[in-house]
Amino acid sequence: MKTSTIKFLAFVTAFFGITTIVTAQKSYNLDSKSTFSVAGTSTLHDWEMKSASGTGTASINIANGKLTDIDALTITLPAETVKSEKKSMDKVAYETLKTDKNKNIKYVLKSAEKVNETTWELTGTYTIAGVSKVYKTTAKTTVTKDGLNLQGSNKITFTEFGMKSPTAMLGTIKTGQDLTLKFNLNFNL
Repeated sequence: MKTSTIKFLAFVTAFFGITTIVTAQKSYNLDSKSTFSVAGTSTLHDWEMKSASGTGTASINIANGKLTDIDALTITLPAETVKSEKKSMDKVAYETLKTDKNKNIKYVLKSAEKVNETTWELTGTYTIAGVSKVYKTTAKTTVTKDGLNLQGSNKITFTEFGMKSPTAMLGTIKTGQDLTLKFNLNFNL
């Protein structure tokens, strides 16, 4: 009797162990609450442009309410969904981004390294204005009941992506070279 009980318990333990391994990695979709922004300076004022129109997926592992692995992450943001409060500024931004030929801003993860329970070092390729560059990004993570939240930012420059800093009013207003990309991503089942 004891032998059959031990075998049964071993079977149950093995079954649940295999089930946990098989179902631990899941594909999550970017939800509509995700936000993106780019901020910079000019000789007139600081500025920020925002979008909530990105799409993407993440292949991640969550075990016991904790993020254990990020296997894949891809984000696509239609470039002309990034908007300021001024249409004239948007027009100049789209010319700078070369949206006539490059409709999307993209991010593709190359690798992810866990720093601690809530911080990850992501290495990935940004493609902006048709130019691709690899950056490291420190991302803060929060596991929710529905999925995962990732927040972070990157400092870039216009020239790194083959763009010229925009100017206005015959060059009297000049945009600073440095930009800050920010993201607040929510991935849900």
